Amino acid sequence: MVKNTTINLRINTEVKEQAGKILDAMGLTFSDAFNLMLHQIRIQRCLPFEIVAYSHTPKPETLAFIDSVESGREELVGPFSSKEELWKSLGI
Repeated sequence: MVKNTTINLRINTEVKEQAGKILDAMGLTFSDAFNLMLHQIRIQRCLPFEIVAYSHTPKPETLAFIDSVESGREELVGPFSSKEELWKSLGI
């Protein structure tokens, strides 16, 4: 039988709430997410994601898209009542 252990973490409340909403939408618990991450650390022998500095300046592509929406060249679609409706609108 596999033995489990408990890990206690101190996490910023706002970050936890935001991440929790994303994980819920993915059908994952915090325990699932941490287990996935720890398995990947073990397999890859490093963090399974790139650490990047947060930038307050949007990427050029993002700025171009915002400009195209604001000028009327691009149309936003939504809101969507479900993720399935979003996927359908994207042709996925």
